[in-house]
Parts: sequence; structure tokens; C-alpha cells
Amino acid sequence: MKRILLTTLCLIGFLGFQDVLAQETEKTNGPNFPKLDASPLDMIVHRDQSDEVVMRVIYSRPQTRDREIFGKLVPYGEVWRTGANEATEITLYKDMKIGNEVVKAGTYTIFTIPDEKEWTIILNKSIHTWGAYEYTDKEDYVRITVPVRNSSSKIENFSMSIEQEEDQAGANLLMGWADKYVKVPFSPAG
Repeated sequence: MKRILLTTLCLIGFLGFQDVLAQETEKTNGPNFPKLDASPLDMIVHRDQSDEVVMRVIYSRPQTRDREIFGKLVPYGEVWRTGANEATEITLYKDMKIGNEVVKAGTYTIFTIPDEKEWTIILNKSIHTWGAYEYTDKEDYVRITVPVRNSSSKIENFSMSIEQEEDQAGANLLMGWADKYVKVPFSPAG
């Protein structure tokens, strides 16, 4: 009888603890919702003059958090996933030129090789990859180099945006973090 009573009291105590834990979780994250990722996922979309979607980029946004970024956290001369977590993906909805190279419509992974004065921008055919661990240059579709620029203000989270060219024909994909950024030129293929 004592065992049954003791077991019942332990079970009631355990269930009460579970309820308190669940209530605390709801206060911070809601019911069964995870906390915000340290490098949240983001997306940018670029539309042409007739408001049709031309490209979409999905990437994760790591934070600087007072770390030295380029040359340290992101080593010079090594392939980088261009963000955090899953490798950055770009979808082109029309054939485009990146630099002077024609790229067929489709989805590609953007890898980069940062250096002090220029970055190598790589569009790779292997998609849905984690980081740059599975990277192989055999899947490279296009490689171009672009100069590194100094940002006039600190960029806390790795960021991307689209800058429309003045002639409205092309656009630059801007990628920046810490105090550096690059412009990757895109234009219609035809």
C-alpha cells in the first residue's frame, strides 16, 4: 500500500513539474515553438519593370557579435557557404547574365571565396546542401570575381539586397557583412 501511495505521489509530482515546464515554455516561445535561430533565414526577391519575379535568394543571416569576420571567422581563400546553416540558394526565373556569363533559369547554390581585395562568386548546380562541406567545383556553373568595397557603416547581420541599375536593365546583388560588401552584376540574357 505504501508503494502504491509513494508511486502515486511521485507521478503527481512529475506531472505537476511537466505542467510548470510547459507553462514556462509557453511564456517564452509559445506552445512547442522553437526559439529564434541565431542566424535566421531570410529571402529577397527581385522584380523587373513589368513586376515579374526575376530572381529570389534564400539565405541565413549570421551576426557579427563583436567577432572579426573576414580573414578570421570566414577565412580568406576558402569556399564559404555565403551565410550560415544551409548554403545560400538563388533561383533565376529567366535566363540571366552574371557578369558576362549567361546562366539558364533554374536554382543554384551561391558559394563565395572571400579575399581581401576581391571575392570569387560561384553559382553551383548542387542544391540543398549544408554549409560548404559537400562543395565540389565539378558542379560549378559560373565563376566570376568582383571587387570588395568598404561599407560606410557596420553591417551587424550578414545581409543581401538588390540594387537596381539606373538604366533599369540590370541589377546588382549586394552581399555585405561587418565593414565589407560586394556587388554581383546581373542583367537580362537576351
